[in-house]
Amino acid sequence: MWKAAMSEEVRKALQSVIERVNQAAARRPKTLPAVPPRLVAVSKTKPPEMVVEAYRQGQRNFGENYVNELVDKASDPLILESCPEIKWHFIGHLQKKNVNKLLAVPNLFLMETIDSVNLADKVNSSWQRLRGAGTQRLKVMVQINTSGEQSKHGLPPEETVNTVKHILSHCSALHFSGLMTIGRYGYDLTLGPNPDFQMLLSRRQEVCESLKLPLEDVELSMGMSTDFEHAIEVGSTNVRVGSIIFGNREYPNMLKCA
Repeated sequence: MWKAAMSEEVRKALQSVIERVNQAAARRPKTLPAVPPRLVAVSKTKPPEMVVEAYRQGQRNFGENYVNELVDKASDPLILESCPEIKWHFIGHLQKKNVNKLLAVPNLFLMETIDSVNLADKVNSSWQRLRGAGTQRLKVMVQINTSGEQSKHGLPPEETVNTVKHILSHCSALHFSGLMTIGRYGYDLTLGPNPDFQMLLSRRQEVCESLKLPLEDVELSMGMSTDFEHAIEVGSTNVRVGSIIFGNREYPNMLKCA
């Protein structure tokens, strides 16, 4: 009974979010790159059965914040058997001691939180060593702390261009895919467009002009459950949505140190 109820809840919630994503994309100004937004279903603290149910409904991109939880979930026999085309996104802060553990994850698709040149170098060398020279490059995003909050990880905005330039010039095993931000929580949209999202847009413009990159080739990962529609309307190509698909989260103690 629980499984049937869970399946129906996930199905309805996912369908609703997909519709809202598509409607928000239709409201985007034509001046923005016509890149269909990617929905990343954030499954942290949720059981593998919920991931499988969303996968059965057509969802392919899933995000996790904790290395240990991603390792366990991506290697779960149920997910390995039922979700052969799953694409895992790592969207949490990555400590250097956990790089090798993360990069061994099966079906790792995108690492969204490169926040220093040193971390980029570590991920680059580890990917080459673990996966071999002939393997596909690992897609990465550079995380920017657009709100300036000490509680948030990410580069200071003024370091964006130099960090991206370093990845393009010195990290041959990495594919630079775009910029990511979390931004401040609870911003009141009646005050106007979210300034953190506007900051990411301006940094992308700066990166593209400085490094001669096409605007449509540099993705923007911004927007979560409370603000993903606004994020898409102003240019996000990658939104990270969890609680309104899978329900509110519970945080067991085992995850806090992951």
